[in-house]
Amino acid sequence: MSVLVFDLDGTLVSSMEDLVATLNVVLTSNGHSAVPQEKVVHMVGMGAKVLLQRGLDYNEVSWTEEMVQPLYHQFIDHYAANIAVHTRAFDGVVASLERFRSEGWKLAVCTNKAERLTLPLLAELDLAKYFDAVVGGDTFSVSKPNAEPVHGAIERAGGSIKGSVMIGDSGTDISAARNAGIPVVAVDFGYTPVPVHELGPDKVISHFDELPAAIAGVTGA
Repeated sequence: MSVLVFDLDGTLVSSMEDLVATLNVVLTSNGHSAVPQEKVVHMVGMGAKVLLQRGLDYNEVSWTEEMVQPLYHQFIDHYAANIAVHTRAFDGVVASLERFRSEGWKLAVCTNKAERLTLPLLAELDLAKYFDAVVGGDTFSVSKPNAEPVHGAIERAGGSIKGSVMIGDSGTDISAARNAGIPVVAVDFGYTPVPVHELGPDKVISHFDELPAAIAGVTGA
């Protein structure tokens, strides 16, 4: 059984406004400057702790792990309480997920967002019901671009690596798919400092309506 493995932020959901709001609440309440949204777009993809570190870098702060840890807890608490103020599924996502399920695909989420944030967000947006497995950035001892979370998502969804496909928006997702030995379709409307078509995905789409043809193209189906 083949599995479609989806990244979350910037792929399935438009979450930038809520991420920016939380980052800036944490930074400003600790005496730092807010980061403009156009800068944060290039900082996400590796989880909340790295986002905070990059926010401190923007402020030219020489941070330490000890300094970041309490900010991280503050970030998680605030974000968890405000997880879907503005966040919504991208246009075409629900119809696409329903189509793939009706065609017999297994579906999984593999994100670097922590499980305690991923699961409530999917539930809040009524997306959880579509997925056979959800892997967060802390589900395993390593996160993307390591192959283990991708393989874990496929296994937990009851599928096999052969025939499975990754769908993401960044170099992290493309590298994870390459490391996992599966093809990757990239969306061009996500969060990446480098235009995704320059990162070498197998296919690039601009709308979820294009995903079925892209999946067929990379699987030979």
